[in-house]
Formats: sequence, structure tokens, C-alpha cells
Amino acid sequence: MREQRALAVVAGVVVAVLNVNDPTASVSAETASVVFTPSGLRGEFALGTSVLQAAQLLGVDLESSCGGRGICSRCQVVPSIGDFPKHGIHSTTEHLSSPSELEQQHRKLDLSTGRRLSCSTQILGDLVIDVPADSQLHRQHIVKEAGELTTSIKPSVQLYSLQVREPDMQQPASDMRLLQQQLQQTQQISIQACDLSAIQQLQRALAKGGREVTVAVYADTDDRAEIIAIWPGVQKRAYGVAIDLGSTTIAAHLCDLETGAVLASAASMNPQIRFGEDLMSRVSYVMMNPGGELEMCTAVRQALAKLCAQVAKKARIEPQHILDLSIVCNPIMHHLLLGIDPTPLGTAPFALATEMPLRLKASELDLQLHPGSRVYLLPCIAGHIGADTAGMILAERPDQADEVTLLVDIGTNAEIVLGDKHRILAASSPTGPAFEGAQISCGQRAAAGAVERVRIDVQTLEPRFKVIGCDLWSDHPDFARGTAKLKISGICGSGIIELVAELFLAGVITTDGVITPQPDKKSSRVISNGRTFSYVLHTGDKTLSLTQNDVRAIQLAKAALYAGIRLLMDHMGISSVARIGLAGAFGSHIDVKYAMLLGLIPDCNLQRVAAVGNAAGSGARIALLNRDERQLIATVLEKVEKIETAIEAKFQDHFVAAMALPHKSDPFVQLSKVVQLPEKTVASVEQGSGRGRRRSRAR
Repeated sequence: MREQRALAVVAGVVVAVLNVNDPTASVSAETASVVFTPSGLRGEFALGTSVLQAAQLLGVDLESSCGGRGICSRCQVVPSIGDFPKHGIHSTTEHLSSPSELEQQHRKLDLSTGRRLSCSTQILGDLVIDVPADSQLHRQHIVKEAGELTTSIKPSVQLYSLQVREPDMQQPASDMRLLQQQLQQTQQISIQACDLSAIQQLQRALAKGGREVTVAVYADTDDRAEIIAIWPGVQKRAYGVAIDLGSTTIAAHLCDLETGAVLASAASMNPQIRFGEDLMSRVSYVMMNPGGELEMCTAVRQALAKLCAQVAKKARIEPQHILDLSIVCNPIMHHLLLGIDPTPLGTAPFALATEMPLRLKASELDLQLHPGSRVYLLPCIAGHIGADTAGMILAERPDQADEVTLLVDIGTNAEIVLGDKHRILAASSPTGPAFEGAQISCGQRAAAGAVERVRIDVQTLEPRFKVIGCDLWSDHPDFARGTAKLKISGICGSGIIELVAELFLAGVITTDGVITPQPDKKSSRVISNGRTFSYVLHTGDKTLSLTQNDVRAIQLAKAALYAGIRLLMDHMGISSVARIGLAGAFGSHIDVKYAMLLGLIPDCNLQRVAAVGNAAGSGARIALLNRDERQLIATVLEKVEKIETAIEAKFQDHFVAAMALPHKSDPFVQLSKVVQLPEKTVASVEQGSGRGRRRSRAR
């Protein structure tokens, strides 16, 4: 009876589930609202429904290979505790059933970590439930590759092997003094300080190495050198890790500090997603939950420690041999990593606690590496323009360009840089997680089985698509066999962009972003949902449909990005750009033609638009491998003009105009040379069913 009731309740709120942006759906005393992260899927369920059943009914990516019998332990989830204003949910442990006997005795479940078996846990009230990466059937496809760098190698940490003379009663001197003298004589290095941990190891190392030791000297600037580590004998290699700490994903690259070679890379989802998918949601969490910044600080530091351990294991080195780290991140992640309250960044004047580059010990960030390991955080630029933007500038050097160059790192928060050798401007724009597949009814983050490419026949409106994990298009005879082991489970960001753009080209989506059936093109793909329409891309174990709310979410995200770009162009006094570089994982995987077709970026010769890879991460590697670049970026940032989009009067006007596809008024002359743009049309909606819709030409 309970199972039938749960199914009935869910069936009754399917529309609310698809409208994932609506946290105000009505509930009754016998139902509870549940939001799953990182997917953002939401539904209402009868009290007593198991968390696993709720996840399965919503299509949440949660593994369970034993049929919910509590045997496999793969369906573990973590309840997020606190107030979540974006979702309108107060989530507490009392809203879950007490741990069952099966959970208490399960060898593969550690209840002290807050984890629960979703199959054995019942919903008793409103909840936010996080599905950790190891419980997801389709692992997140995180691509933040380490591209080639052009930089000289001059790391802040260098190794020197020395033969230190024996102490002499006639000329008394400590072993440290003798070591310093040897460094001065052989390497012309004057030591100003030495870590206590190195002093503690000194005499033991001298004895074990027969007075031959290797010292690690940290010299971030020319006027200060410190001994941070000592080993007996000869130590040939020192290692460093460059980290790109994003709102959604984190990437780490282990480098040989002598050669600059990348020896191993690892990436993970940012565990802070369970506190809020976007940055402002995390700020809100801190506002509503005192001490929330410390929770998120702990979560992200643990993630960094885990990534350092992973890259060390891949390269077959000990984590103790990692001596230097460089980190880029946005301002809110910067503050949360450091354990600083980010709430001042949530309201004007968006004041940073500090924008300066920071030089820390790794132990200060709870990273269990070598006791002397150092961390360098690149400088922030302004309240919403962070060290990730500094890294992008360092990697791409737009300040040296002869032509006006636009750099855009598209993520939950978009970083925008515009300029040339005469002038550089920077801004940030809150695009939200829609481009990453979150808060889209059929959306998901990039993983095996996610649709990543879409083409639609303009005459029949029949689609063909590709999914991650299979190189074949869906109309290929072997596609079914090639995807037999994959579950076509959703559409990732690049797929959503192409689907909306293809429907726009086919005339199914109007200039103002309304899904409208065409009288001259009969297709079962376009279906009525009352007052709106949807387009059905795929039917199978899970039906994938693009709804009107999905299109609106994409419009809002792309309009925020384009408005930010236009503001910089206004300040620059230009109407076009010569070159566009798309940075980040998303920027590297979207087709630039479709990005321009939707109006994510302004008109430009498509031959001058290209992906530039993980530019922020490349900047972190440059700062890791060349200490001179650390001083250089500080100098360059002094010339950067910061534009705060939140207080710009024209932002709203640009935003409204950018809601249209590709834009309400801006001409796309270069794009029209390679793509036949549809005639501008708008759709007006009569009250009532979708049949009351009519199309009209824009005047």
C-alpha cells in the first residue's frame, strides 16, 4: 500500500519535478519535498518512501545492484543538514528514519561519516540528499586536461645536494650554520630562515648520509630564501601540484619541479555542491546556518587532500615529496578554502577579506604533505573576479595582444576578460549551473550515457545524437549495440546547447525562445504540456524531453553571460572583437558555432573563435613552475580595470536584449556568412492550452 501511494504521489508531481527551478511547489502534511544533489532533481513523496525509491522515480543517478536489499552498499547517500533557502527546505536528521539494524551492522557503511543506505532509509520530512561520486552509476566526466605550456622553469622550491664539513672545536659552529655556509659558498644562496621541522631532521640526516644531505630551499622572491626540508644523501626530485579549484569541479596536476612535466592528473566534483550548486546558494547557506563556512571549508580541504594523494599514487611517489602547490579559484571558493566568512561577498560593496597573493604552509590548509610544503594562492582581482581569472590572464596574456581579445571561462560563474596591449578589463557574470546540465529537466553533468551532440532534420524534425562513451551517432546501425552497456540517462551541457540551437534553426523555437509546433511540419516529437510545448529527443528507459522551462533556464544563463560581455565592450568603446577564446572544460567541448548561434558570445569570424583549454589551470601550473610569473601576474593585475556587473545600470538592458536568440538587436553578420539564420519570429500565448499559441514575425 505504501509503495502504491508513493508512486501515485510522484506521478502527481511529475510537472513539478521537471520544473526544478520552482522550490515553492505545494506540499501536504503527509508528503515531503526532497532535492537530490548534485543533479538538482526535486520531487514530493509520501512520508515513509525510501530514499532509494525516491531517487529511482526521479531518475537520479544512484547505483544499486542488489535490488534495494541492503547487500551491495553501493546506494550510500549523505543527508545535507541545515536551511537551504534556494530550495525552501529545512533539512534535518529527524527527517530521516533512524539507522536500521542492517545499517548498524553493515561492514561497508560508516554511520559516523553521516552516510546512510538509501534503500534502508525512509523519508520523514523535507530533505536535501547528496549522492557522492562513489555512489553514482555514471561517473562524472571531468575534463580539465593539462595542455602544453610555454614557460621557463624556475620553481620556488629547488633541491641542492651538499657535503657539509664536520664540526670543529677550534671554530665552533652549529650544523645549521655550517650548512648555510656551504650553500652560500657553492650556490650563492643566502638563507634567511629555516623551518623547525627541517632543523629537527638536520643532525639525523647528516649522520645517516655521512654528512651529505639534500636541502629543499624555498625562494619565492629574490630577497628571501628558506630551508623547508632536509634529507640524508641525494634526493633527486621535488614535486609540486597545480590546483584549479572550481565551484563544480576540482582538478590537480602533479608536476616535476625540475622539468615541468605533468606526471599525473586527477579531478573530482567539488563536495560543496551539496551545500549549494551555485556560489550565491553557498553564501546563503552560511547566512542561514551559522558556522556553515567551516563545514564547507572542511569539505573542500578534504577534497584537496584526497586529490593530492591520488596524483601521488598515480605517479608512484610519496605525498611527502610534494613540496609546493599553487591554487586558482574564484573569490567565494578562495574565502571558503581559507575558512573566511564569504557573506560580505554576497552583498554590495562585495568586499574581499584580501585580494593579495597568499603564501602559506600546506599544513595551514590541513594538507598532510611534507611538513615544509608551501602553498601559493594567486591574487584575486575584485569581489567577484578571482584568482581563476588571474590564472587565465597569466596563461593567455591578452595584455600582449595586438587585437582586441575576448576570453570567457564558462562555468557556474563566468569569468570574462576583454582587452589588448593597451587596456584590459575583467568582469564576472552569474550564469548558474544550467550550462552544466543542472536544473534542466533532462539534464545531467557530463558522464557516460549523457547526450553530448545533437542534430535535427529541419524537414522531419527527427533527431540524431551522440552520447559520451560511444563514438557512433544514434542513426548508425550499430548504435544500439555500441550503447548496450550504457544507459542513455540525460543531456549534458554541450548537448543542451546544440539541442536548443538545432531547434531554433529548425523553426521549432522562436527568436524569443518559445517552443512552438509548425503547421507545415507534422511531428510527434513536439508535444503539448497544457500551455506550453516540449520536444521529445529520445524515448527508452528514460524519456529525454526539452521543456519550455529548460529553454528559459538556458536563455537566462546565456543572457547573463552576454550582458557581462557587452558591458565590457561598452567600457572599451567597441562594437566587435577580433578574437574569442573559450576556456574551461565546458568551453572546450561546445561547438563554437552553436555557442554563437544561441548568443552566448558576440558575433565574430568563426575562424577566430577557439577553445583555449583549462586556461585557469594552466595559469596555476605557470605560477607553480616559474616564480617570476608570480610577480608578473601581480604587476599585470594592477592594470586590470574591474567592472562589477551587479551595479552597472546597463546590465539589465543588455540582459533583456540578450534573452532573444541569438540577440534582439545585435547583428550577427559574421555568423550569417556560415549559417542561414531563421527569420526573427516571436510567439504569443493565449491563456489555456498550447493550442492557443500563434506565431508572428518580429517587426
